[in-house]
Amino acid sequence: MKEFWVDARSWKKEVVTAALESGADTIVADESGSVKALGRVRVVAPDGDLAIGRDVWEVRIAGKESEEKAAILARSGYVIVSTEDWAVIPLENLVAQSDRIIALVHDTDEAELALQVLERGVAGILLQTGDPKVVKETGSLVHRGNERCAMVPFTVTAIRPVGMGDRVCVDTCSMLKEGEGMLVGNTSSAFLLVHAETLENPYVAPRPFRVNAGAVHAYILSSGGKTAYLSDLAAGDRVLVVGADGSTREVTVGRVKIEQRPLLIVEAEAEGRTYSLVLQNAETIRLVGDDGSARSVVEISPGDRVMGCLKEAGRHFGMAVREKILEK
Repeated sequence: MKEFWVDARSWKKEVVTAALESGADTIVADESGSVKALGRVRVVAPDGDLAIGRDVWEVRIAGKESEEKAAILARSGYVIVSTEDWAVIPLENLVAQSDRIIALVHDTDEAELALQVLERGVAGILLQTGDPKVVKETGSLVHRGNERCAMVPFTVTAIRPVGMGDRVCVDTCSMLKEGEGMLVGNTSSAFLLVHAETLENPYVAPRPFRVNAGAVHAYILSSGGKTAYLSDLAAGDRVLVVGADGSTREVTVGRVKIEQRPLLIVEAEAEGRTYSLVLQNAETIRLVGDDGSARSVVEISPGDRVMGCLKEAGRHFGMAVREKILEK
């Protein structure tokens, strides 16, 4: 998850209010009281949750020496970096060395650049502006996510019931759209796009905030290529919503429902290997076809193509690791 910081040291209540309404993670201020009076948020200030010179450092990149200084300081906490003309190379060098780099930006264009360097981007951005509109636009950019998933078609090779088991419904705090869902897999090397419950159905009303994601053991793909077990998700967690085109955005989990239901397994092939996913056996559970349409699991047959993504196998507490591993 990318962090969204807003600089309020030139105090302007409208900017701070816009920041809070836009989901800012952190406000940088001269003192914490005025900010805390408006909402519950982390504050960087002498009397705040974090302090400049103790937990957070500011470095202006003017050459190799200052770049090296920022990299060293990042071992101890966050480093807010700025450059004269937003040269990309120093930022790339820092991102390659640390996941605690916060880029100082002034508008959405600069924010987008910083969030995309080396594909993974900086840990977050500190927006410095007096315009509440720019705050809201930038907040929308950060939470929409610049990350894209490389979607590939999988050819279904088998689909069959596998008995009873516990499945997980992920209810989010956002309304999902047709074509959106979550990437879920039996292994960490392949994920199928499970469609949100956005469609009309003669049996139950739509639940456009929900993805009936799969069995408790399954992995869900998160930002930065990380994974989590569906059974570990809880209210307040952030999860990745993915579109059929690979676009992503982060949303907040509002509730997780684990219930015993009849299950089925979908086996599908991509790039010469077969992967699988266990889902609830019900007509409201849908994957996404290669044409972008939602396909109910009761209608899918061998030979059909559904969308998903491939990743390098091997996880340690959700983080990708390079090791020899066989997942089946």
